[in-house]
Amino acid sequence: GEIGPIAKVNLIQWAPGLPKTRSGKSMRRLLRKIAANEIDALGDTSTLADPTVVDNLISNRENK
Repeated sequence: GEIGPIAKVNLIQWAPGLPKTRSGKSMRRLLRKIAANEIDALGDTSTLADPTVVDNLISNRENK
C-alpha cells in the first residue's frame, strides 16, 4: 500500500530490535498490538527468536 499525501507520524519508538521469528520474519501483529496498547492480548510469542525484544518494546513504549 501507499501512504497518502497527508499522512504523518504520531509517535516514534526506538528499539534495539524487532520481534522476529526464528526464520527472520517480523511479527507485525505484535507490533500493532503493542502500538495499540493491547499488551494483554499479544497471543502466542513462543516462535520468537528473542522474546526479550517484546518485553523491551512494552516497557519502553510511549503510549502507556
